[in-house]
Amino acid sequence: MNLKDKKVVVTGGSRGLGLGLVEALVEHGAKVTVVARNSDALAAARERLGVTVIAADVTDEAAAHRILGEIHPDILVLNAGAKPPMGRLDQLSWADFSVPWETDVKGGLYWIQAALKTPLKSGSRVLVGSSGAAQNGSPLSGGYAGAKRMLWLMAKYADGVSAQNKLGIRFQAIVPMQMIGNTGVGDAGANAYARASGISREEFLARFGAPMPPRDFGEKVISVLEQPAYVDGLVFGLKGDTGITILETAV
Repeated sequence: MNLKDKKVVVTGGSRGLGLGLVEALVEHGAKVTVVARNSDALAAARERLGVTVIAADVTDEAAAHRILGEIHPDILVLNAGAKPPMGRLDQLSWADFSVPWETDVKGGLYWIQAALKTPLKSGSRVLVGSSGAAQNGSPLSGGYAGAKRMLWLMAKYADGVSAQNKLGIRFQAIVPMQMIGNTGVGDAGANAYARASGISREEFLARFGAPMPPRDFGEKVISVLEQPAYVDGLVFGLKGDTGITILETAV
């Protein structure tokens, strides 16, 4: 897929990993619309990068259908997610434990359904943000690991629905395989695990090997979109030192 002049919608694209991806997309010539809640962060992205911005909550089902119905993007990236309250299993209330489910999974469901029901045109790509926690767990972040595994599965389910209905839309999951500093979720996790291990945040992040800052993450996602080697992949693991690994392929 050549990204020049392609219409791309990125949820949660005003900061962190999402912003790194938006920067990369703009450099590759895509026409990007950023959807997020924080109006100040959106305004900053619009002014610096020249992107279109829409202030909306990703858990607003009507907004998902309205935005996709108006833009009909070639690429939809579901990156938005909540910063999970950190704590051991015996320390978290249900309200804290379920935060990633109420935001990440609920928003993912609404936007995936909107992509299938609009529907996006044949040849469109939908990238669903997951996490390495979906494979390995994350005992200090409540329901986060389970929520990210559910998003991984939802991408697979949606790809199956697209095939059954002959829609021609590809759904794929993006799985960062390390915690990434200077992002909301990454910093929350790194700080909590560093404290539990009695080491500094920097020492903890160093355990993952080479860092993968947001812009580097963005370039790796661009490779998934542009390079023919990844067109049949279903789930992609991204890491600073090993690059892109296909974790699952489409059946």
